[in-house]
Amino acid sequence: MFTTLLNKFARPAKSTAPPGLPHPQDPVCVIGDLHGRADLLDAMFERISDQPGSERARVITVGDMIDRGPESARVLSTLQAAQRAAPQRMICLMGNHERMMLDFLISPDAQTVRWLKLGGAATLRSYGLSLPDMTRPDTDALDALRMDLARAIGPNLLSWLDSRPLYWREGGLAVTHAGADPYHPLERQNPDALLWGHARFGTAPRRDGLWIAHGHWVVAEPFVDRGRVALDTGASKSGRLSAAWFDRNGLKFLTIQG
Repeated sequence: MFTTLLNKFARPAKSTAPPGLPHPQDPVCVIGDLHGRADLLDAMFERISDQPGSERARVITVGDMIDRGPESARVLSTLQAAQRAAPQRMICLMGNHERMMLDFLISPDAQTVRWLKLGGAATLRSYGLSLPDMTRPDTDALDALRMDLARAIGPNLLSWLDSRPLYWREGGLAVTHAGADPYHPLERQNPDALLWGHARFGTAPRRDGLWIAHGHWVVAEPFVDRGRVALDTGASKSGRLSAAWFDRNGLKFLTIQG
């Protein structure tokens, strides 16, 4: 099922400016999946600062701040500092990779250890830690790794990560990590639908007319179609970080190429 979904999301829509897109009075900028690319985040912040009205803009990251790329630790510290400095203007959502790491830190069992194979090893390295032998994982070694990682991240940042919201909404625009079930309002969504996606997302517009800006599904180019704005351009591998800039004039995409 998810292979089919991935293929569907990987094809940019033909429509580039469908009617009904939000036109917020103050700009809203939604940044796609970062995956440890602190260099691209720095460059995107500079690009945002060059936009008209940037001093009033709300900036939202869609989650998946960590894993795969080389600087997860710096991405987290940068975003935490930015969000705490301007909590009304900087919103950092949780992605499925943050959720997997937090679950591993709670209990490194057979289910949560998959995080290490899905990009978590890069996050370990960014904190100066090494991946244990995964061909024969040892319970004691994994528990020790959990404790070492928790100490390296620190309680302050861990508490901040655990409190990341699953969505942001204003008027007709919402931001989630992986989309949402179009048959239910955001406040009634299963968290898994917001973090991992839902089979109905992308197959039809939402019944309430809400537009969802999201990441999670890697696409060649950011695109907009039928109630969704797709922004994950695979920063960790492609070196391309994309964002959607909504303002009174409509929507434009900002792209950084590293």
